[in-house]
Amino acid sequence: MKRLLKKLSQFIKFCAVGLSNTVVNQIVYMAALALGCHYVVASVLGFLISVLNAYFWQSRFVFKENENGEKRVWWQVLIKTYMAYGFTGLILNNLLLVLWIDVIGIESYTQPLTRLINNIGIGWDNSYVAQSISPFMNMLITIPLNFCINKFWAYRQKNKSE
Repeated sequence: MKRLLKKLSQFIKFCAVGLSNTVVNQIVYMAALALGCHYVVASVLGFLISVLNAYFWQSRFVFKENENGEKRVWWQVLIKTYMAYGFTGLILNNLLLVLWIDVIGIESYTQPLTRLINNIGIGWDNSYVAQSISPFMNMLITIPLNFCINKFWAYRQKNKSE
């Protein structure tokens, strides 16, 4: 039971760090869209900055070094973190964005949300709303996948005896 609570606690910490990553990513993404960047370019910029945020907080808060394990090399963990998030944050995330926006045409389903937003005086067009909410839909897939990849690969720590 104690081991299960420890794993649950670690996942909750991962989600808390992930929330900060999401905020950083979304701010960069929406700012880039507002500056006229294509949604894929905006996504890449958000990715680069938010993964650096993830590495910083995960190293200190979520996947702390075990005293009984080999010391991690910071730059190797940073590279692995970018690789781990590269798959989910760049490849999978952008494929899903294309799926939602260009294939499924989520814009045709966001009219009520756009009207609601515009009723409070924000003035966003429907395309911008669709492109802005699509990354949140992606999180249902990418968060659990990111946790597993980071826990079991990027931040994995070998025992000193191995």
